[in-house]
Amino acid sequence: MPALFSTLSRLGLCAGALTLSFAVQPAFAQGADTSFFVTSTSIGNGGNLGGLAGADNQCQTLAQAAGAGAKTWRAYLSTQAADGMPAINAKDRIGTGPWKNAKGVVIAKDAAELHGANNLTKQTALSEKGEIINGRGDTPNRHDILTGSQADGTAFAPGEDRTCKNWTSSVQGAAMVGHADRIGLNEEPPAKSWNMSHPSRGPDGGCSQADLKSTGGAGLVYCFAAN
Repeated sequence: MPALFSTLSRLGLCAGALTLSFAVQPAFAQGADTSFFVTSTSIGNGGNLGGLAGADNQCQTLAQAAGAGAKTWRAYLSTQAADGMPAINAKDRIGTGPWKNAKGVVIAKDAAELHGANNLTKQTALSEKGEIINGRGDTPNRHDILTGSQADGTAFAPGEDRTCKNWTSSVQGAAMVGHADRIGLNEEPPAKSWNMSHPSRGPDGGCSQADLKSTGGAGLVYCFAAN
């Protein structure tokens, strides 16, 4: 009997170790394989992201915490030509793909598919934690994602602000946003666009955190692994 008890005890310990291993391993594997996510949290200063560098740092920091920090992360954001500096296109910042979410699902194999018939939906546009981003009908709605971009991933021409002064303003200006859940007020193409749905607006001038929240946003951005 003691020998039998000892054997069963050892088997129990082995089973426990295996259970612990299987419980821990998938999260690490998912994080390491992730190459696309929507930020789970915002910088918190409306459209002032600290420029492209600040937005990229936000992507890198969240990716690091999720186990995917070995990659070089870029925010999907465009800037407009201003002060002698040329425009920057979001599509040119994010590498060549393919891009996978935290569950390993491919959302697009390359830039052409990303800006065409991609696989980006509420169920696939996950955060770095693998969580669904609240969309239309959820409380609070957070589906407005900052892009500052046209549908093809290029920057807007100088003139009307569509980037909150190139991601440095939390008061005046406007930012073009897309809908992460591909749902809007109607069935028109902009309502279903992931990167060019409508400009931000609001009583504070259009780029405050409160303004972004007022139309169903939170200052979140899309992050892509560029390598």
